[in-house]
Amino acid sequence: MRGVLDVCRGAWLALFALALAGCGHPASALPDFSSLVKAVSPAVVNITATSAPTTPEPVAVDDNGPGTPAWARKYLAPEAAAPQASGDDGDPETESEISTGSGFVLWEDGYIITNEHVVDGASEVTARLSDGRQLVAKIVGMDKPSDIALLKVKADGLSPARIAKPGMLKVGQWVLAIGSPFGFDYSVTAGIVSALGRGLATEQYVPFIQTDAAINPGNSGGPLFDMNGEVVGVNSQIYSQTGGFMGVAFAIPIDVAVKVARELRDSGRVRRGWLGVVVQEVTRGLATSFGLDVPRGALISEVTPDGPAAQAGLRAGDVILSYDGYRLNSSRDLPPRVGSSDPGQVVTLELMRDRKPIRVKIQLGELPQATSSTPAARAVPVPRARPAVDLGLDLRSATAHEQSKAGIDGGLAVVGVGHGAARNAGVQAGDLIVSIAGAHPRTPEEFDHFVQRLTPGSTVPVLVERGGGPMFLAVEIPQR
Repeated sequence: MRGVLDVCRGAWLALFALALAGCGHPASALPDFSSLVKAVSPAVVNITATSAPTTPEPVAVDDNGPGTPAWARKYLAPEAAAPQASGDDGDPETESEISTGSGFVLWEDGYIITNEHVVDGASEVTARLSDGRQLVAKIVGMDKPSDIALLKVKADGLSPARIAKPGMLKVGQWVLAIGSPFGFDYSVTAGIVSALGRGLATEQYVPFIQTDAAINPGNSGGPLFDMNGEVVGVNSQIYSQTGGFMGVAFAIPIDVAVKVARELRDSGRVRRGWLGVVVQEVTRGLATSFGLDVPRGALISEVTPDGPAAQAGLRAGDVILSYDGYRLNSSRDLPPRVGSSDPGQVVTLELMRDRKPIRVKIQLGELPQATSSTPAARAVPVPRARPAVDLGLDLRSATAHEQSKAGIDGGLAVVGVGHGAARNAGVQAGDLIVSIAGAHPRTPEEFDHFVQRLTPGSTVPVLVERGGGPMFLAVEIPQR
């Protein structure tokens, strides 16, 4: 019996050993980054930015509370060192703010790339190399929309980073970050690519790489490497409720960063394609009203007069489904595509218009470098409330000033919103109704008459002007 037990025990041990051999020890499945770190570290640079002395101002206290979700200032604000006091006796004390960030050597002739917010406002920038050399860096150019800055140093023997080919990065792939979080030089963290093409409301022209590699203040501008030792992104932002890392970080794709850097080097500024439209998300209700099976694409809520889109015949209510062959799943997919295109380039748009698909070719313009406007004073005329019974709206005809401000001919001002379909769709008092289901009523009577002819139970798009911007809302026509 004992012999049988020994045989059985031996068999189980043999099977267990085979299982371990087949699965591998858990530790052996994890990558060893030591050789990679040694190879790529010479390209990484520590950045110190010193701002001009300023008179101290009272510090504002944020009373939102520690639990309030918030994006930290630029999410990867440079780690600030102690202020430097100066000034003669009797004079107000001034301060020079010193902050640190990261960067990497892009080209061997002295060009270094970092984040725009790391060096913005700096009067002096110092780059410290991995061999200990400290070099004065000149700011060649900065681009706020992409958060990229290009620096230049005079030095020999630089080790430029190797740049990854675009389009090769995949979700789930290991990535490595090297930088100076909280001033700790050449700190190494690792993680995986969590998502690609991530759109953020704060940055319209960058399809971010999302990663869970630990990124903190001071990592700004540092490189994100793949397992081949090639830079795939420039660490830029984190999403945080505390100001520190919480598992969600964002990097600028390297092809976007290099394109910006080349233009800053060659011309000192960045030229971007311009379509001349304002777009919004397509909700489930709007998708139904525009004849789409699923919510996707970018809904045009406003077309800039005399812009490229206007010249090509695009209009409010068109839904852009694809841009030059690239399917748009969200309205946030459009700005990065347009911005990365060259001014003058001819692109093909696939649209949904009046529930029918069409294709339009359009020549892009150049995105204006800056826009400014001085809004007119808001007029508050005495309203003449007229009920729109079916939808629960009190309306009046828009004044000439309201029409001029919105850039429309006609329109109805919403004086009040009662219980009903309009409130359910999100219509608010103060909105200016521009159109409903493609019609442009000019009086409350015209509005009521048109609504009564709509099919009960159908969902129709209503274009409103709110806070200086256009917006489509999906209104379901109630049953009678």
